[in-house]
Amino acid sequence: MIVPDRRLSWFRLLFEVRGSTLPRISGRLLTVLAVSCVVTIEAYITGYLEFNLSIVPFTLVSVALGIFLGFRNNTAYDRYWEGRKLWGTLVNDTRTFTRLVLSTISVHATPSPKLDEAGTADLQRDLVYRTIAYAHALRMHLRNDATDLTPLAPFIPADELTQLARHHNVPIAILQMLSARVEAARRAGVLRNRDVHLFENMLTDMCNVQGGCERIKNTPFPFSYTLLMHTIVAGYCFALPFGLVATTRLATPVVVALIAYAFLGLDAVGDELEEPFGSDYNDLPLETLSRMIEVNLRQLLGEESVPPLLTPDSNGVSI
Repeated sequence: MIVPDRRLSWFRLLFEVRGSTLPRISGRLLTVLAVSCVVTIEAYITGYLEFNLSIVPFTLVSVALGIFLGFRNNTAYDRYWEGRKLWGTLVNDTRTFTRLVLSTISVHATPSPKLDEAGTADLQRDLVYRTIAYAHALRMHLRNDATDLTPLAPFIPADELTQLARHHNVPIAILQMLSARVEAARRAGVLRNRDVHLFENMLTDMCNVQGGCERIKNTPFPFSYTLLMHTIVAGYCFALPFGLVATTRLATPVVVALIAYAFLGLDAVGDELEEPFGSDYNDLPLETLSRMIEVNLRQLLGEESVPPLLTPDSNGVSI
């Protein structure tokens, strides 16, 4: 994700390529430009300029095409924004879960606890670390990067990490481990029976967040609609020189390139926003968010040696 520098001037933004759709559509745009040049040269050689093809059909199509592209891009942005809201919910859920761990699990919870102060502190730390592991595992799961679980090693015991490697859905397995550890706290007498549902509710909320993210990830935009948009945009851009050459003459390639850049760019924006959990310039900064969760939760534990928060690099890119 690119975090724009507010000090960047409007003029510099005009020539900013990084994060734009230009690299994605450059091949298509150059092809349209080449076709326009060929049509323009051919028109002058053969006298095609004497035949004035009406621009009215292109005008009508452009209006309808703009409406459909706007609808598709709005829908794609809804997916992007919903993904961001889900991760915002996860940030709050992990903080609330940690607060419950630190305030509810205690040697004073029941008259006869089976753990001492040190054992209870270890249990609290274990629960919080597994919550951190869940955030990292969810990020890896959504980015199809869950084959190597090394990033989870600081938070999950080695033997359990081996067990997790056998699961297709590692975040769900970690939630199951968290639920089992909450039950262990209840049996150890450091968590009151009536408070167990508070933890289970938070685990359910985290599971719902994951379900929402998986719904976005595994349900692409309807292929027929995407195919139709790509086809109409391509057909419109490649046919445009034939409708403009009699009017714009030698300026046809330039005019067509500008119009094609607008329509091809809008078409590509929808593709960029449709999948918000990747690692492209315009995707959500999941690593930054999961690192923030880790830092927040470890500081709630009272740890002083924590990794730094991830901030945008010198180019404004946040991962």
